[in-house]
Amino acid sequence: MATLIKLKKGYNLNIEGAILSDEVAQGAKASTFAVVPGDFTGIIPRMDVKEGEKVAAGDVLYHDKNFESIKVVSPVAGVVKSVNRGERRKIESIEIETDNSDSKKTFITKPTSAKALLLESGLWSMMRQRPYDIVPKPNAEIRDFFVTCFDSAPLAPSLSIVVGEKNKYINKGVEVLKSLTNGNVYLGCREGEEFEATGAETVVFKGPHPAGNAGVQAANIAPVNKGETIVTLDVVTLARIGHLFTEGYVNFETVVAVVGSEIENPKYVSSIMGCPVSTLVEGNMKSDSGNARFINGNVLSGVQIEANSYLRAPYRQITVIPELIKKDEFMGWASLSPKKFSVYHNFTHWLFGGAKKSNKVDARINGGERAIVMSGEYDRMLPMDIYSEFLIKAIIAFDIDKMEQLGIYEVAPEDFALTEYADTSKLELQRIVREGLDRMRKEME
Repeated sequence: MATLIKLKKGYNLNIEGAILSDEVAQGAKASTFAVVPGDFTGIIPRMDVKEGEKVAAGDVLYHDKNFESIKVVSPVAGVVKSVNRGERRKIESIEIETDNSDSKKTFITKPTSAKALLLESGLWSMMRQRPYDIVPKPNAEIRDFFVTCFDSAPLAPSLSIVVGEKNKYINKGVEVLKSLTNGNVYLGCREGEEFEATGAETVVFKGPHPAGNAGVQAANIAPVNKGETIVTLDVVTLARIGHLFTEGYVNFETVVAVVGSEIENPKYVSSIMGCPVSTLVEGNMKSDSGNARFINGNVLSGVQIEANSYLRAPYRQITVIPELIKKDEFMGWASLSPKKFSVYHNFTHWLFGGAKKSNKVDARINGGERAIVMSGEYDRMLPMDIYSEFLIKAIIAFDIDKMEQLGIYEVAPEDFALTEYADTSKLELQRIVREGLDRMRKEME
């Protein structure tokens, strides 16, 4: 029987542009796909292919400088069109021009080579370890695996729909993960949408966002301590692992939620990882959308992209919202309009059930960075047993001892996304946490 954990802290941000149907549409065909190394935190890429070389789906594009066994692979077959570099020759993206063939790399699956196969296939790089929220080290002793089976972020897709028919591979995926640890594999599910698998422990979570974050689930089941390593992933990646060990190749097909107030008909779209965003939103933008902001992921922890960019590896959602709804707003932040939304009761919106309605939001910050004044604000939004406000201060001061004592090993930037949104001080908490984790890792290693 599944364990039930109720979380009271957090907040469900309801915004316009939700999907109303479970039907999945087919995305438009694309000629070019891309892989962005920045999606695989902790990896320093070293190219294995050159521009003009042919690759099959699953062929290695690059490996990690420090751990050569960690590979990132191509999601499609074709020719390496370009390796785009930025400052100091940092690799920004790798574009592959597809030949629309079914050419793919196949693997020999053996129970004794589970880790080696995950590393070679590129699926290892789709998981994250804590501490540091990076691609797991191949030599790490993994205490437990935590698989999140739902996404609680604003306008997030149902992962059961994203998994689709690959649901039948979940049991095999759990079997593979169990072979890599002496601990447990936990499936964190939403109430009423349980996934069950032989060998895994199902834990049901009830509560607002960020209940769907794997790190939040881990912190409420079995927190990671200093010297320990846990690995987090979502159920879609788990199904891909099961598919690899059953069929012998990696399935890069995915279902993407195309959502937001600037989308005419929010819906699920079937495509392939790394596809152009234009193939997902084609013909579905509102005619009066004007200057829209495209986000890979959700509005809280997603990444801003250009309209001609690509679907990044960790995301199963494209959100489109306006940059600015009204340039000249009467009384601005002091407005008494009942339509103006706030997490707190700063406006009269909440008197009319505003928190439960779908609100139209734009990309404005509505304020500037200032000192941390409102005590206890962070703790209301983060259901983890840490002193989040003091942790942020310790990270800013880079006090290693306090960072360790206050829970730096348990957190990732996405855990602070909601807190950042609701923060009166307007601090870039996700950036602060990311920089703190990176500095901590360099210091400790």
